Amino acid sequence: MNIGVVVFPGSNCDRDALHVASLLEDSRSVALWHKDTSLPANLDCIILPGGFSYGDYLRCGAIARFSPVMQEVVRFAERGGYVMGICNGFQILTEAGLLEGALLRNTNLSFICRDVFLRVERTDTAFTSAVTQSVVRMPIAHGEGNYFADEDTIQALEDEGRILFRYTDADGKTTPEANPNGSLNNIAGIMNKRGNVFGMMPHPERASDAVLGNTDGLGIFASLLHTS
Repeated sequence: MNIGVVVFPGSNCDRDALHVASLLEDSRSVALWHKDTSLPANLDCIILPGGFSYGDYLRCGAIARFSPVMQEVVRFAERGGYVMGICNGFQILTEAGLLEGALLRNTNLSFICRDVFLRVERTDTAFTSAVTQSVVRMPIAHGEGNYFADEDTIQALEDEGRILFRYTDADGKTTPEANPNGSLNNIAGIMNKRGNVFGMMPHPERASDAVLGNTDGLGIFASLLHTS
C-alpha cells in the first residue's frame, strides 16, 4: 500500500497521517507538496490532512481547492484511486466537488477541541472494513464542522448508505447533546457513490497509536490495506 499525504500551507496533521501510515504493515507513505503537478505512479491512496490550509481565508478549504496538486487528486479519484479527507481535508473535498455538501460554522460559533463518540454505520467499505467496534472515540478540533446539504442530498446519503460515521453518545445513540457542531442527521463522515472518496471531521490519525492512549482510529487506516 502506497499512501501519499498532501501538504498545504497551514496543514498541521500531515506528519501525523504520515506516521500512522508508517505503522501499517507493508505500507509506504510519501509527502505530496501542494504545488506538485504530478503524482507518483504507484499511489494507492491519497490523504488530505487536517489543519488550516491557507489560513482558512475566505472559508475552510476554498483556496486549497485550487492548489495545483488538487487537479491531480481529482483525476486520481476519477480513475478510481482512494482519497480520504480528514477535518480540513473533508472541507477541501467538498469544495473540490469530490463530496457533496458543505461544512458550515459550528452552531455554537466556537472552535471545539475534545473527544467525541462515533457510531460506525457500515463495515463493508474500503474505509471501515477493519473497524471492529460499533462505537469509537476520536478527537475533533474544528470551528467549521457543521455538515450541511440540501434535503435531496441528505436523503440520498441515507438511502444509499453513504454515511459512514455519526456523532453519538457512548452507547451509540444519536442525541442532540451528542452532536458537537450541529451537523444534519449527526453526520460525521460520508463517502461518494463510487465508494473511493471519504471525508470525516474527527481525527482518526490522533487516535491511532497506543502511546496516545487511543487506537480507535487505526482501523480506518488499516481498512485501506484491503484495497491494494
